[in-house]
Amino acid sequence: MTKSVAGELTGLELPIERGCPFAPPTAYERLREQAPISKVRLTSGGEAWCVSGHEEGRAVLADPRFSSDKRKDGFPLFTLDAATLQQLRSQPPLMLGMDGAEHSAARRPVIGEFTVKRLAALRPRIQGIVDHFIDDLLATDQRPVDLVQALSLPVPSLVICELLGVPYTDHDFFQSRTTMMVSRTSLEDRRRAITELRAYIDDLLTHKESEPGDDLLGRQIARQRQEGALDHAGQVSLAFLLLTAGHETTANMISLGVVGLLTHPEQLALIKAEPDKTPMAVEELLRYFTIADGVTTRLATEDANIGGVSIKAGEGVIVSTLSANWDPAAFKDPAELDVERGARHHLAFGFGPHQCLGQNLARMELQIVFDTLFRRIPTLRLAAPAEDLPFKNDAVIYGVHELPVTW
Repeated sequence: MTKSVAGELTGLELPIERGCPFAPPTAYERLREQAPISKVRLTSGGEAWCVSGHEEGRAVLADPRFSSDKRKDGFPLFTLDAATLQQLRSQPPLMLGMDGAEHSAARRPVIGEFTVKRLAALRPRIQGIVDHFIDDLLATDQRPVDLVQALSLPVPSLVICELLGVPYTDHDFFQSRTTMMVSRTSLEDRRRAITELRAYIDDLLTHKESEPGDDLLGRQIARQRQEGALDHAGQVSLAFLLLTAGHETTANMISLGVVGLLTHPEQLALIKAEPDKTPMAVEELLRYFTIADGVTTRLATEDANIGGVSIKAGEGVIVSTLSANWDPAAFKDPAELDVERGARHHLAFGFGPHQCLGQNLARMELQIVFDTLFRRIPTLRLAAPAEDLPFKNDAVIYGVHELPVTW
């Protein structure tokens, strides 16, 4: 890649597949060094700015001049076709796609469900869920075991079901649809998955409106009734967002976190000896893998200057959170997995007003899983070389398809 100047195309095309399971694409490093805000092409056609630096990424994500509304003309989409645009524009926007006062109004009633205090009450139940699946692991005579199916997928699936009041008997249905949505399968398959999942949630909420329970969705229905304005379509969008975002991402982080710790035994030894370090380890693993790269996309609604680069109204911007989280200006020796780093300023959960609503829940699930798994199965090890694992190099959410382990 030759040195680029602001506004000049770099020759890079996004999204980029991960070649190495434990490092970002090398193209990101070259971008950060040469032009941390660079013009790139998109596989869907068109151009956008790629922001690869940590400081510059935070600046974009915190700036209200950059819109999250994917329905706007010119928004940088990796899949740009008439059917996708029609589907986007025919449905109520998700909270992630709202801006300003509309976004604040949608987020405010729900944010109380994810406070540290509220989630602390859920901790014993999450601990019980994790213990249940580890009991099953220890009871099996089969070796090796696929940890993805045995632990990584069912734990967040059951947790989000309980939080939202979704029958766990339906988890196979929404698990298959959410997986399809974040895989680089055909556009037709992804659209079908979205349509089917929304239809399921629509029916679920219709039932809850007649019998609201003491769960997140039931409490939202009760609140809206008290305020005199039941918004069924809005609740469908909220449930869709929480169900998909709260399941697939945490499941992949559980698997990758286990891989990261088992391939860095000296780091695993630190949290085994001092479990108080597990919260820091979770932050470092989130930074190190940054599983949702390229999802923080924006559209400039006004001219803006970021990092000395002039971005014009109507231009798309893609913040590479993976590149930002490996920026040596923000994280010394970023290629080193260091559970004592204290990496809370990473961008794995985004930044600014759209920072992940469920980040406290994800942190708690990861802490409980890692502490419990390595305490109860201290001899756990990979049953295949790490480099041979089937990583999701071309998926929207990074992870592993299978994780064979033994002990």
